[in-house]
Amino acid sequence: MELANETAIQEFILLGFGMDQQKRFLLLVFLIILYVLTLVENSTIITLVCQDNHLGQVPMYIILSNFSWLEMCYVTTTIPRMLFDLVTHNQVISFNACFFQFYLLFSLGTTEFFFLSAMALDRYLAICHPLHYQIIMTPHSCYILVTACWILGFLGYITPVVFLSKLSYCGPNIIDHFVCDLIPLLSLACPPLGNAPLICQIIVNILFLSNVLFVILSYGIVIYTLMKSSNKGNCRKGFNTISMHLLVVTLFYSTVGAMYLIPIGESHLKISKTITLFYVAIIPFLNPLIYCLRNDQVKEALHKLLAEISGFIMSTITV
Repeated sequence: MELANETAIQEFILLGFGMDQQKRFLLLVFLIILYVLTLVENSTIITLVCQDNHLGQVPMYIILSNFSWLEMCYVTTTIPRMLFDLVTHNQVISFNACFFQFYLLFSLGTTEFFFLSAMALDRYLAICHPLHYQIIMTPHSCYILVTACWILGFLGYITPVVFLSKLSYCGPNIIDHFVCDLIPLLSLACPPLGNAPLICQIIVNILFLSNVLFVILSYGIVIYTLMKSSNKGNCRKGFNTISMHLLVVTLFYSTVGAMYLIPIGESHLKISKTITLFYVAIIPFLNPLIYCLRNDQVKEALHKLLAEISGFIMSTITV
């Protein structure tokens, strides 16, 4: 495949949602509230895990604290840019900035694939192999697993980004989206595209399907083990735990998977904007509520932290 060394386009124009002024203002307010709440939720979880000696040694919470940091990075990759466009009406993004956002967005999304698989592995070991769990999932091995998730996530999309950035973009330069996404960028590339679309599709499918199959297999074995268990109390507790995990997995994978099931066309562009907004803004807000803030251990640690903060404030005031 011949790749263009240079491109005629130096910047792109993000059309966004194409709303009137009133709807743009409502979307702006909605995104600001959602962004702030998402940062507060996830930073709270990170603080609790770092401050609480017990939570900081539990593998699941080590993974979840990194997952919370991932979600904060994920929303920061897209929402501030969206807010900037809504306020200034300046929807121009440079060529390099567009591909940098594309790389970060998809790398963080791929990292989330691996984190969901890591959580599924943790639940599999905890429920199906409880006697060996503490030997296998030590804090040290957990940190190795977390590091592997970050590295694999950011390595996975280097090849697609390089191939796409080396294609010739000679016009037009209008992206009918609010982020630099794969399909809109491919639609703007000038022929011949060579093997770039096929290579991108293969890599996306491998990263997506391999993690989906691993999660399905892991939770399938977990559910089978729980159903065979004679201890009804442990069985109920196990199902309560994995039900929250399965809800997060279903929300994320169903929205991402829907992008591949919608036929490419005008309807695809409209629906893809809604789906993209859901998994880059709403899901990161929902995940902490589903995973942690309903958990008794997290609630106890939160109450303890709030008591320490209030005690510190009161002592400062009295002095």
